[in-house]
Amino acid sequence: MRKLTYFIACSIDGFIGDPDGDAASMYQFADAQFLEFLTGEYPETISAQGREALGVDSEHKRFDTVIQGLKSYKVALDVGVTSPFAHLREIVATRSLTESPDPNVELIADDLVGRVRELKAEDSPLGIWVCGGSQIAGALVDEIDELIIKTYPQVYGAGTPMFGADFAPRDFELGEVRVFDNGTLVRTYTRKR
Repeated sequence: MRKLTYFIACSIDGFIGDPDGDAASMYQFADAQFLEFLTGEYPETISAQGREALGVDSEHKRFDTVIQGLKSYKVALDVGVTSPFAHLREIVATRSLTESPDPNVELIADDLVGRVRELKAEDSPLGIWVCGGSQIAGALVDEIDELIIKTYPQVYGAGTPMFGADFAPRDFELGEVRVFDNGTLVRTYTRKR
């Protein structure tokens, strides 16, 4: 069975964006050391445009599919990019966008959990990446097998939480922790079953 991984950036206080969902203030932490880590360990999580700019052409290491909500996808659409992760199978969960603007982008309006279970049952050594946002992560929280949290040294005070879900404790076990010179932490957690 394939793993569903929520690979996400957040502030120290657990927000993935400001109250409008914008996470631009976190981009300042993408220094040379951190970019080397991302391009080496998680190359497929870099957008197609970013891969081109950075000269990343490596094979997929962890994921072959990305799932995101419309707010996350709209960041690319707003600048005219219809397939921000063209090197992956892209799935966008949305009820308001009714026609895909790109043949590589599959839209899911209903039963996201059912579609994720189908994806997890596929025969592939690579996993599925939940890119964002909060509501999608909240809808999939019980399907998520792994959390990889890039925590940047900022406190937002308010904003978009990592999970837009109701209160219900779910246990994960801490695995690897990486610390970067710029103050960024990358923690990996595995769901306790």
